[in-house]
Amino acid sequence: MVLAIVIKRVYEAPSEDDGYRILVDRLWPRGLKKEEAKVDLWLKEVAPSNELRKWYGHRPEKWEEFKQRYGRELEGKEELVAQIRSRAEGQKVTLLFGSKEERLNNAQALKEYVEQERRS
Repeated sequence: MVLAIVIKRVYEAPSEDDGYRILVDRLWPRGLKKEEAKVDLWLKEVAPSNELRKWYGHRPEKWEEFKQRYGRELEGKEELVAQIRSRAEGQKVTLLFGSKEERLNNAQALKEYVEQERRS
């Protein structure tokens, strides 16, 4: 079964096409009201640790190492990953993030991890 997972910046307007919206950041996005965000689930426990987030600092040269370290953190959170995976088997899931970095962020790394785990 194909997983339907996309990522989107939480500050972008919600759309009917988003499907089930999961915020995957540890902190609530600054300046965003909960009713405006239209988040179906805030899965903050699946976000990278504060130590890893600060170490990475969205520096592109650390991206591959960040994904490896984050993957190791996610190995201890398999039930949260399974929750995303099972939801994405039945409907489209949009992983929401707050970062200004739109490509190399924790939501992208999480999406890749969930999709890779599916193939394993």
